[in-house]
Amino acid sequence: MISPMLDLDLLRSFVSVVESKGFTRAGERVHRTQSTVSQQIKRLEDDLGQVLLNRDGKDVTPTEAGERLLSYARRLLSLAEEARDVLAQPDHQGVVRLGIPEDFAAARLTKLLASFSRSHPGMRLDVRADQSANLRRFLDRGEIDLALLKRAAGEKDGIAVWPERIHWVTSKAHPINPDVTSIPLIGFPPGCLYRAGAIHAIESTGRAWHMSYTSSNLAGIQAAVAAGLGLSILSEIAIRADHQVLTAKDGFAPIDKTEVALMASPDASPATLRLADRLAEFCSSVQAKAA
Repeated sequence: MISPMLDLDLLRSFVSVVESKGFTRAGERVHRTQSTVSQQIKRLEDDLGQVLLNRDGKDVTPTEAGERLLSYARRLLSLAEEARDVLAQPDHQGVVRLGIPEDFAAARLTKLLASFSRSHPGMRLDVRADQSANLRRFLDRGEIDLALLKRAAGEKDGIAVWPERIHWVTSKAHPINPDVTSIPLIGFPPGCLYRAGAIHAIESTGRAWHMSYTSSNLAGIQAAVAAGLGLSILSEIAIRADHQVLTAKDGFAPIDKTEVALMASPDASPATLRLADRLAEFCSSVQAKAA
């Protein structure tokens, strides 16, 4: 029997607050009001005799004690979920329809999804990779249940949000001359957040541009940059060793801030919410490594 000091419900709210960096988003994630989540954190702090969260700034961040508790809390919640799944062993858990951006740590993310699918043999996982603008429409229309998508920083909705670091990149071996008459751009098809940001940034300086390479595949874009076909904007986790980052000193101003958001449909199933928890932990890990 788990001690009340380590109540799973309190730990779940604590993890959600840390990953969401706030009480409001955490409440949406665990389906409780902001005040209820705040009371749960206070109760957990009282039980442990430790202050777990810094509440002074705009974002809520863990204290040193909170950071120590976080890994244990995640492990306990994961074990509890595994125990429930093993004991329940349902014959059919339905379908979880997930939308992901193709360029977000694709290789590592697919490993997580495969592991989750194997641990839920009665559930069918339907994954759709597409541009974030399309994923948002699919979610709004009820065509998918859960989505990881990229958007301009500062929007309020979502289970959890992580800031993105994006950069101008060129080839390390064959860099593009920044003084060319027309800037050759490499990017995803129209509708891509990065493509729109690159074009806006170039046009705001009064310079000309043209698309030299368009692909819906991240590997193609990365290869085109490395070969010297043009410039692109990539997230920090997608920049390769054969790419060179360009800065304001090179004549390329920073791009408007973007973020990765995890969003679920209002009537998300328990299996969908379990996958959301796994994705939240994964994204937090990926962004921490990129920091």
